[in-house]
Formats: sequence, structure tokens, C-alpha cells
Amino acid sequence: MEIANLSDLRRARRLVVKIGSALLIEDGRPRAEWLGSLVGELAALREHTEIIVVSSGAIALGAARLGLAKGGRGSLADAQAAASVGQVELARLWSEALDRHGIIAAQLLVTLGDLEDRRRYLNASATLARLIEQGAVPVINENDSVATEEIRFGDNDRLAARVAQAARADAVVLLSDVDGLYDRHPREAGAEMIERVDGVTPAIVAMASDVSGSGLGRGGMVAKIEAARIAERAGIALAIINGTGHAPLGKALEAGRGTLFLPQRDEGARKAWLGGRLAIAGVLSVDEGCVAAMGEGASLLAAGLSDVEGEFVRGDLVAIHGPKGERLGQGLVEYASDECRAIMGLREAEQAEQLGYAPRAAVVHRDHMVRA
Repeated sequence: MEIANLSDLRRARRLVVKIGSALLIEDGRPRAEWLGSLVGELAALREHTEIIVVSSGAIALGAARLGLAKGGRGSLADAQAAASVGQVELARLWSEALDRHGIIAAQLLVTLGDLEDRRRYLNASATLARLIEQGAVPVINENDSVATEEIRFGDNDRLAARVAQAARADAVVLLSDVDGLYDRHPREAGAEMIERVDGVTPAIVAMASDVSGSGLGRGGMVAKIEAARIAERAGIALAIINGTGHAPLGKALEAGRGTLFLPQRDEGARKAWLGGRLAIAGVLSVDEGCVAAMGEGASLLAAGLSDVEGEFVRGDLVAIHGPKGERLGQGLVEYASDECRAIMGLREAEQAEQLGYAPRAAVVHRDHMVRA
């Protein structure tokens, strides 16, 4: 279905709703009345829309139970311990709230690797489909009890967009503590909210602030923009609305208050997954000739390769940059980093001598590449 306005979200076939820590938790305690109002809205939507919830809050809940300073974020060990305790509390909170409406809650804890690895991504997709088929509402969070700073989503905004891809959802709603995306920091005089975004551009990215106003979350507006970029390339709409008040969904949709990022393209399931991957192992820089060829749909060839950063092996995800450092896209590399350096700038006839074997068709094949 086409989603062109916030009101269209009511007609979504499948909707992912993300709730941040600052909305769900206040002074270490759940905002029970607020949650009840939201769940009531979700229960009403389920008459015609399948619902998936992505919920933050485990670290904040666990830190309060354990008496940890800085909301459990003083160290990685504190955050992991807080998450371990808080996930039990968070699951209970959602289970009880949904059960009041006769809805079964299902908990899924995922790590970055669960959605970066293609096989595990498909497993998660199948699990989500089966749970929804059985009438359950999946409640998803990053598994912060085992995630490290190096291997994590880092925010549930991007996780929500990736879940939407895996679930083949129509739309994502990010409930935030701000009304939407503003053309500058919302505290600045004259700041105006952007109601519709028809494609994430550098100008849109420049409007974002990476500061989380509550101090509880990790994302800020930068993460929400990145989530929108992930969603839009999979043909998924994404909305940012203010979730602080009672029954926030209905209030925002009726008023049309929020920012809607319109879907841009549906690249197919595999390319959407590839474009949404976050764990970059290295960077390949290319010359102007390669930029032009790739713009016409060509693969990245060794002759156009001008620089190689990082250490990676064949099959790893690499970013592709132009001669000015601009990001062109990303893809799965056909060579290890040392092999890339050995054949950089060489024509096919010269590559075999450096490699000791017949060269492959490309450094990054067009079938395993997505444009930015």
C-alpha cells in the first residue's frame, strides 16, 4: 500500500513501533499509565494491522533495580549487568500490558550479527512471520547483555528499521521525545519542523542532532535519519512522532504532527538487506572513471581502485568512496584487503601476476553492491 501522509499509517498492513527509554521509563520506574494508553492504541490497530514492537528500557530498568550509577551506563560491564536484570522486567511489563487486551507477547533479543549475517537474518524473518501468524506481538530489543561497543546497533532506531526489513513491514513509527525532524536544533529560534522528507539527502542529514535530549537513549536524530535511510531503500515509510503524551499515536496521526520519510525504492529483499547492513570492515576508494562506470551499473574493477583502508577477507562488507571521500555505496568484496592492495590500479592482464591465480570478475560485483 502507498503511504503518503501520516494518516495513512492507520491502514498499514504491518507496522513496527519503536519506543525509547525516555518514554517508557521515568526515574527508574515504568510509566505504567502511559504504557497502558499506548498498548490500548496498538490493540485497536490490530483489528486491521499486524504490530511489531521494538522497545528500549532494559538498561534503565535494570540499573534502578541494581542501584547502578549513571543509569547503568558507567561502564560496559554495568550496562551488560543492568540489561540482564532489566530484560526480565521489560518482558514482564510488555507481557502484562498486552495480556490485558488478550494479546500474547513474544520476546526477541537480537544482536547486530543476527541481522548482518544473511542466514541468521532469514531465520529472524521466519520467526517474526510465524509469531505474527499465530497472533502474537513480537517485542524486540537489542541483547545488550552480550553486545559490546564494537558489535552492536547502538540504538533501537536503526534496529527498528532493520526489523521492518526482516518483517517486510509497510512502515516504522519512531516514538520520540520531539515532534519530528527540524531544519535546525529545535531549541534554536525560528526552527521549523519538516513534515515530509522525499529521500534522505546530505541537506537532510545536516539538519540532524546526535544528542539525545533525555540522556537515557543513545540515538538522537542522527540515528533516526540513518534508520530512515535503511527503511526508504526497502520501500518502507518511516515516521518520527512525539510519544510523550497520553495515547500518542492517535494524537499525532489525527493532528498530522510529525515527520514522514517517504519510501524511495524497493531494491528487492537481498539488496535491501545488504544496503541496511551496518558493520563495515573496510573502505575502498575509487577514481573518477570508476565512479562514472558504477553510475551506469558497472562493477567495481581493480583498475579503478585508488586506495584500500582496513583489514578484511573475501565476503566482508566494505564501503565504497569516491575520490573526494564521498560515500558511493557498499558491497561484498571479492578479495582480501592485502589482495586488493596488490592489484589496485592494475588491468586484468597484470592482476594474475600479482595474485598467482586468474583474477575474479570484479573487486565488488554489481550484483553484490548497493548505491548510497
